[in-house]
Amino acid sequence: MGMSVGGGGSEVKNEPNVVPMIDIMLVLLIIFMIVTPVITSGFQARMPEGRNVQPSEPEDGEVVLGIDQDGQYYLDPGSGEIGQIPNDSLGSYLIRIFESRQTDKVLFFKADAGLPYEQVEEALELARDAGVRLLASITEQKRDD
Repeated sequence: MGMSVGGGGSEVKNEPNVVPMIDIMLVLLIIFMIVTPVITSGFQARMPEGRNVQPSEPEDGEVVLGIDQDGQYYLDPGSGEIGQIPNDSLGSYLIRIFESRQTDKVLFFKADAGLPYEQVEEALELARDAGVRLLASITEQKRDD
């Protein structure tokens, strides 16, 4: 509220001071202009590539889950024999493998780099529900381009 100094009377003006509100709105507008493209572009996640990775074959008892570029599951239940399994029965396979294990509830995981993350996340959730306590990711050797 302000009072008019000059003039003949002592009238009180009922005019709100909108300058601070405009300043805040402009700052919020700039923030949203910067943040919105980042949100709409989505989250891009890639598996890290290792440097000086020593190739090794899975040892006996290590359970390895793989997902190919088509989203098909492959499972090595620890016997060294990798087999393709139906996508809808991955959970039951993992439950059978991990319910008998008392301490070693580790799952080694490898997925194709071009696979949508939703499919990877679905497989990880099924593994957690089956009793897996530690997920270890298998990475590729970093290429020198």
